[in-house]
Amino acid sequence: MRSRPGLSSGEPRANGAAVSEFTLKVTTGIDGVDPAAWDACAIGAHVGALGIDPACPFVSHAFLAALERAGCVGEGTGWSPAHLLVEDAAGTLVAAAPAYLKTHSQGEYVFDHGWADAYHRAGGNYYPKVQVSVPFTPATGPRLLVRPGPRAESAQAHLVAGLRALRAKTGASSIHLTFLPKAQWQALGEAGFLQRVDQQFHWLDEGYGSFDGFLDSLASRKRKTIRRERRDALGDGITIEWVRGCEITQAHWDDFYAFYRNTGSRKWGRPYLNREVFSRLGEALGERVLLILARRAGAYVAGAINFIGENTLYGRNWGCVEEHPFLHFEVCYYQAIDFALAHGLTRVEAGAQGEHKLTRGYRPVETYSAHDIADPGLRRAVADYLGRERAYVEAVAEELEAALPFRREP
Repeated sequence: MRSRPGLSSGEPRANGAAVSEFTLKVTTGIDGVDPAAWDACAIGAHVGALGIDPACPFVSHAFLAALERAGCVGEGTGWSPAHLLVEDAAGTLVAAAPAYLKTHSQGEYVFDHGWADAYHRAGGNYYPKVQVSVPFTPATGPRLLVRPGPRAESAQAHLVAGLRALRAKTGASSIHLTFLPKAQWQALGEAGFLQRVDQQFHWLDEGYGSFDGFLDSLASRKRKTIRRERRDALGDGITIEWVRGCEITQAHWDDFYAFYRNTGSRKWGRPYLNREVFSRLGEALGERVLLILARRAGAYVAGAINFIGENTLYGRNWGCVEEHPFLHFEVCYYQAIDFALAHGLTRVEAGAQGEHKLTRGYRPVETYSAHDIADPGLRRAVADYLGRERAYVEAVAEELEAALPFRREP
C-alpha cells in the first residue's frame, strides 16, 4: 500500500468560504487505513439519515478489504485502488471515497460502454477513468463517506475537489459515482456533475407479517401463479436451507463457488469473483452473511449469497449446477422475502435489472449516478444522451407502476 499526501485539489469552497484545514491523500490499498476510522465515515446513523441502511455492509472496511486481499481488485484486474482520504489538522480521517482507476467498464452495472466507444472513434482515450463505487455490487450506498460533525459539508466539498484533482493528475477522462443515495446525487449535480437515473426492483414490507399476508395483497391470478411456482420449484425432492454466519463451513463455500462459477461462466464468460473472496467475506462479516441453498438427493445443487443490513436484505450472487423450473425465483426472491419477514427486515434488494421481478411483488425504484467528464465535446454528447434516457426511464417507470400485481382497491 502506498499513500500519496498533498494531492492538490485547489481550494474547495463551502458556503463561499475557502476550505484549508484539510489534507488530501490517495492510498493504493485500503489495508493502510484504520478500519475504525474508515467505518466512522462509512456507516452509522449519519448514513441512515441519507435514507440508506445504516448497516449497509458494502462500503465497510471489511468488505472492501476482502476484495483487495483476495485479488479480485488490484493488479491485473483493471480495478486499481486509488481511495481518497481527507484528514483534518490532527490527522483524523474525516472523509473518504472508495475510488478506483479503471481500464475497462466491467463489473459496474451502470453502463457507459457506448460513451467509451464513441470517444474512441472520435480519437480520444476514455480509459483510465475514475470509478467511485463498490466493485461488482449494484447496491445503493454512500460514495462520499463523511464523518458527521460541524465540518462535514466542508470535508465533502474537499473530497469532491479531490476527485477532480485525481482525474487531472492521472489523465483520466472522467469520474463516475454509481448507485448513490439521492441526497449525494443532488449535491453532485449542484457541483456540476451530470446526473443519471436508472431503476431496480426492490421488495418492500407493507406490514404483511407473513408470506401469506404478502400474497393476500396481490391480485388473485398473481397469487395463484406464485403459489404454483413455489410448489413446482420444490418438486423433485428439493429442500431449502438457510445457513448463516458461523454455520457456514468451507464445504458450503466450495459448493456455492461451484454454483457461482458455473452460472457466471455461462453469463459473462469469466466470473468476477474468485473462491478466496467468499471465505474472506464470511470470516470478516460473520452473521451478516446468509447462504440460501437448495439441496436434492443429499447434495446441494443451487444457492444464493445474501448480506444482511439493519433493515435490508441484499441479494447478490446466484448459481446452480442443476436446472429446475422456478428454482431461481424460489431461492433468490421468495426465500429472501421469507427471511426478511422472519427477521424484521423491511426491504429486499435483489440486484440489478430484471423486470420479471415485478410480477413477483418487487417494486420499481430509482437508482442514481453522477458523472464528471473532462472533454467538453464528450460532456455535451453525454448530457444530451442522459436527457433523452431520463425521459425514457420515467415513461417506463409509469408503465411498470401500472403493471404492479397488487390488488386494486374499489
